[in-house]
Amino acid sequence: SGGDVGQAKTLTVDLFDAHAPLATPSAAQTFTETVRDLLLAQTPLKLARENGDLQYSGSITGYDVQPVSIQANETAALNRLTMTASVTYVNTSEPKKNAQFTISRFADYDSSQDLTTVESQLVNEIGKQLAQDIFDRTLGSW
Repeated sequence: SGGDVGQAKTLTVDLFDAHAPLATPSAAQTFTETVRDLLLAQTPLKLARENGDLQYSGSITGYDVQPVSIQANETAALNRLTMTASVTYVNTSEPKKNAQFTISRFADYDSSQDLTTVESQLVNEIGKQLAQDIFDRTLGSW
């Protein structure tokens, strides 16, 4: 659906490691699966275990919670989870398209909720945004 894959037939998405101190291994796994799913859904490419024509790898380098929307009583109405990912993209048939970049997205949640209760939902939401950013930066033809 709009992705410029050139002559590529396969893709590889390595597990994005959790390098940020607060990032959980499950967040890294969920993010990796989200990237794979989006790329498979939006391209005609097949998933390869290794050495795909297009190769994605990287790590979660930021995973931070900050208070936002401070109220008059100096408490936060919302907290913000921000995920940052460092991405390496290798196009084996068109090396000039290889890229390394960092992307970041966030989602807010009510400060009355504990992060552990909403974390999987937030990681899914942020992961979808980051995956779309990865697609746009590497295969988006605009």
